[in-house]
Amino acid sequence: MKIFNSSQTVIFVAIALVLAFAVPLKAQDGRQDYLDVHNRARAQVGVRPIKWHPDVAEYARQYALRRRGDCRLTHSRGRYGENLAGSSGNLSGAAAVRLWVSEKSDYFHGSNTCRSGKQCGHYTQVVWRNSEWVGCAKVRCNNGGTFIICSYDPPGNISGRKPY
Repeated sequence: MKIFNSSQTVIFVAIALVLAFAVPLKAQDGRQDYLDVHNRARAQVGVRPIKWHPDVAEYARQYALRRRGDCRLTHSRGRYGENLAGSSGNLSGAAAVRLWVSEKSDYFHGSNTCRSGKQCGHYTQVVWRNSEWVGCAKVRCNNGGTFIICSYDPPGNISGRKPY
């Protein structure tokens, strides 16, 4: 008994391929997506996992909504530490955290400095030992871009202190 004809098989394989690739292409904007990338970086340097806090996340969400009009990477100057990321396209939250973590190669723990001409403060905030809570938010901006913020409590990057 023949179950599928050749055209049904082609359609079935096409659907299977679409589904197989759709999962990895998922936006990665959920709470756990942010936490997973943060906590992998923290584990690499022996820092305990950071936890999600709804109040910190709400602060991030409210600030992200304020940036939706212009999408400028302007800090909130609020009570939390924060990392910002932006894109002219649809950057995922997990990808934003990976961008911050990629600054690790420009950070020198021994001297607690960044490579000349490079930034590493986003990375040091991600792995800041005393930061216990995080909340992140993403908005699509009016210009089609993306604005992402993660807020940290307590804030990191205290002058003269090492992150871990």
